[in-house]
Amino acid sequence: MLNGPMLVARDQAHGRLAALIESNKPLPVSLEGETIYYMGPAPAKPGDIIGSCGPTTASRMDPYTPLLMDCGLLCSIGKGPRLSAVADAVVRNNGLYLYAYGGCGALYAACVTSVETIAFEDLGPEALLRITVRNFPVIAAIDSNGKNIYPVS
Repeated sequence: MLNGPMLVARDQAHGRLAALIESNKPLPVSLEGETIYYMGPAPAKPGDIIGSCGPTTASRMDPYTPLLMDCGLLCSIGKGPRLSAVADAVVRNNGLYLYAYGGCGALYAACVTSVETIAFEDLGPEALLRITVRNFPVIAAIDSNGKNIYPVS
């Protein structure tokens, strides 16, 4: 169970972060020691903090993850297997990839205690967010020793 703040980003925000890094431009937030949850929230109902917020398929972020980890990202959260380049980056950076359960968007929404847009607001649900969670269930899928619950491709 995770507790505390984490970033939220999907494909488009990852692409923008990678482009900034490759252009040697400042990032809107430091990645040092951060966790990124791959998720695009559904609109919140009146009175709710966030709408359904289940995980996105992690492999969609695989082209960007090694670069982001080499720039300080510690942990990513999503669903499904990762490429060997990501598993290698996890080990190289003493990081972690956590599996979030697909189909549990309402459960994850109940774990979110706050939401803040950090950058790329024009991307709507794909904007870079910071959320705070309480009792957010995940399992370790790839650890810093290279143990992987998935066959590596």
